[in-house]
Amino acid sequence: MAIDIKQVLKNLGIDQVNQGVSSGTKWFDTAGDTTASYSPIDGELIGKVKNATWDDYEKLITKAQKAFVIWRKVPAPIRGEVIRQIGLELRKHKDDLGALVSYEMGKIFQEGKGEVQEMIDICDFAVGQSRLINGVSLQSERVDHRLFEQYQPLGVVGIVTSFNFPVAVWAWNTALAAIAGDVVIWKPSSKTPLSAIATQKLIQKVLKENDVPEGVFNLIVAKSSVMGDQFLNDHRIPLMSVTGSSAVGKRVGEIVGKRLGKTILELGGNNAVIITPSADIPMALSSTVFGTVGTAGQRCTSTRRIIIHESIYEEVKEKLVNAYHKIKDRVGSPLDEKFLVGPLIDQGSVINFLNAVKRVQEEGGKILFGGEKLTGKGFESGNYVMPCIAEAENHYSIVQEETFAPIVYLIKYAGDIYDAIAIQNDVPQGLSSCCFTLNVREAEIFVSSAGSDCGIANVNVGTSGAEIGGAFGGEKETGGGRESGSDAWKVYMRRQTSTVNYGTALPLAQGIKFDF
Repeated sequence: MAIDIKQVLKNLGIDQVNQGVSSGTKWFDTAGDTTASYSPIDGELIGKVKNATWDDYEKLITKAQKAFVIWRKVPAPIRGEVIRQIGLELRKHKDDLGALVSYEMGKIFQEGKGEVQEMIDICDFAVGQSRLINGVSLQSERVDHRLFEQYQPLGVVGIVTSFNFPVAVWAWNTALAAIAGDVVIWKPSSKTPLSAIATQKLIQKVLKENDVPEGVFNLIVAKSSVMGDQFLNDHRIPLMSVTGSSAVGKRVGEIVGKRLGKTILELGGNNAVIITPSADIPMALSSTVFGTVGTAGQRCTSTRRIIIHESIYEEVKEKLVNAYHKIKDRVGSPLDEKFLVGPLIDQGSVINFLNAVKRVQEEGGKILFGGEKLTGKGFESGNYVMPCIAEAENHYSIVQEETFAPIVYLIKYAGDIYDAIAIQNDVPQGLSSCCFTLNVREAEIFVSSAGSDCGIANVNVGTSGAEIGGAFGGEKETGGGRESGSDAWKVYMRRQTSTVNYGTALPLAQGIKFDF
């Protein structure tokens, strides 16, 4: 199926020059400069955006604060109904928004549509959660007293998203924040602003039809020099949700922590697959190939390391290299369904990839496949590389880092599952992990307290991709935050303990006597 990008842009309301500030129901002209968004696929100009100034932000957060006073009083199920309708609107435009995500970010069209499906799924989840925001009734030690806990709306939530999931991560946060009674200010990646603008335009219809107060769903496109540290340091925002590198997360944690604000940090991953002698090797290979080359290695959950037992190492290595040979001719425009691997987001990412290939060899590693920049017909944008497999050791400095590109390191282990887990855990990051084994003891050890130290630990399921039903996030330098499903909604609310005395006496806790 050929994708007509011009028609897609028209369907989504993307103009040649687009405003970068929206309060949900209104768009505002800005005094900021104009920047352009180019596709990493073919280097073509997609559209331009007028960036916001700090004055624009001040106007927007004032609207957000006023909207919160109204929105927090709206019953949660009614807030959920708005999210339900947003999910329906996304369903109508799934192909168009998925195509724009693909064209602006570079992931294949199937993944672009999958990202929109994540948005739809979290809307469905949030609708149900809007009727299940609960607390707990406790037993008071005092006669005629009721002791209970409940959750209250928090306030303005700042959301900073990354280019690799330009719309889904916004939805993970916004759907839950909105049903919790919060309002949001979304600052999207400057590399993918048009996907954010298209999303904001899609939800505008729903917001108007439901008389949602202006200022509940806010978008602001601005340079980091304008809305970087100042945004993070704003005391009017009790919660900042930021997706980015570990280095960015440390900066965010420092600034927000200094003002005692709350954070959700979704940062770097150095995700490993363990393949034991009892593994279903065809299954492991199938899953791992997607984990390594899907989204051209630009997922926080992409597989970075494959830890293989020495008894099957040569077999797995040979089969993995053969699998890569099959995708060798499947690198190309992600809008063409015959291709499975698209471009990196920009030249900086290409340079980082090539530097990683060079460094692993300098440290003693061996390149088994790929590792070069692709040129020629179809690769004119200069953002395409051939996915790389390298033999390495876990202690190499480059292996200890996250390279946001399709390079994977094969690491051999001897001994038992504990030895493999020790290697897996011996990196600063702790996002996603998996173990391929048909041995129930190995499987249970892997997900036990003595097993993986990551926020996500899978058995016979790869590192990449997660259902929205479970809380998403990692440990160590991955940040420790949680988004999406399970009870992640609680972080968007303030926890409150209350006591009600419905008796005629006033006893103090712990039996304290204080008569005067």
